[in-house]
Amino acid sequence: MRIAVYSGSFNPLHIGHLAILRSLSADPQTGWIYLVVSPKNPLKEGISADSGRERYRAALRAVQRHPELRVWVDDIELGMEPPHYTIRTLDALKAREKENSYQLVIGADNLADIRRWRDYARILTEYGVCVYPRKGFDIQELKEDLLRENPAYRIDLIQAPQVDISSTAIREGLARGEDMSAWLM
Repeated sequence: MRIAVYSGSFNPLHIGHLAILRSLSADPQTGWIYLVVSPKNPLKEGISADSGRERYRAALRAVQRHPELRVWVDDIELGMEPPHYTIRTLDALKAREKENSYQLVIGADNLADIRRWRDYARILTEYGVCVYPRKGFDIQELKEDLLRENPAYRIDLIQAPQVDISSTAIREGLARGEDMSAWLM
């Protein structure tokens, strides 16, 4: 079965994430989407790994509100030693469920930055990526640039609505006492 692995801090999950999950769930080639809550992205500052379990529980509640989605909230990274490199997570999923194939779900912003990732060439050849659009990024040009480096890279593009909200903006609004519930998943 093909598993789409959508990993992130999800601090919090919002309607932009929901739009991507809906697009992935509508794809008949995707068996399940594993929503992997990451304790800490090694390339990002400002999030505490200590909040990982709390974000995992929040993700469970958010996904339960959308039973139409084929999403499994996975805490595999919460039990792994840091640093939490994506390649280690994909390898651990493959070791746990050998019968499945895995493809990483990322935004165009991450595709633009993927050369900074640990073992990015392995990710692109062994697992492949499914890339959703992000404002300000030419998704097709990013794909073509990487394929010039290695034509064997597996890069699929998906169409998903672009929602102009971020988890950071939601957290900032909540800190100011604003009602951000319309943006939450």
